Amino acid sequence: MIIIPAYNEEGPIAKLLSSLNFPPQDIIVVDDGSIDNTFSESQSFGVHVIRHEKNKGKGIAHRTGFNFASKEEARWVITMDADGQHSPKDIPKFIKAIKEKKGDMIIGEREVTIRTMPFLRFLTNLWTSFIVSILGGKRVKDAQSGFRAISKEIFTSISLSTNNFQTESEIIIKAARRGFRITSVPIRTIYNESYSYIKPFLDTLRFIKLASQSLWM
Repeated sequence: MIIIPAYNEEGPIAKLLSSLNFPPQDIIVVDDGSIDNTFSESQSFGVHVIRHEKNKGKGIAHRTGFNFASKEEARWVITMDADGQHSPKDIPKFIKAIKEKKGDMIIGEREVTIRTMPFLRFLTNLWTSFIVSILGGKRVKDAQSGFRAISKEIFTSISLSTNNFQTESEIIIKAARRGFRITSVPIRTIYNESYSYIKPFLDTLRFIKLASQSLWM
């Protein structure tokens, strides 16, 4: 199943859903308290739409999607962002890696360079990927990529405690420590004019808190 957390993505969510070559019953949109037409636009495509009454954070939206996928007995989920920065054309790479049993979590790895990323994102990605790799004991080149395939063994067995963007790092650290195989596939590096809900100062503090707590897990 495909899980798409969405917050105020009217327009981009419709464009994404219209380009997904997937059965509607295998797509989950988690509307995380949007105040625009994200919910109604998503519903119009016949996909599963789960609505949070208020904004709870991307991590909670992922956990809501994981719980729903577990009840539907999905063996794998593919997580995607709703803002158009993940290309549906890359999904076959994940499917191929799943069929070839390349790993238990397959991360979509972007080209992390100053040439392909905004400078601040490049530095943040480099730093967080380095810390996540140390804490998990497994090298991960693009820990901030939200485009990834995750097996049922991971999303049903690992308890997540964070609520926001740091959840994507938390699941890597815990999966790596549990001995799950984490691999990657190359994906397109896409940046558009979409608004970023990342709060640089606050989300950095949240990541530092996660890293500190991970030392004692």
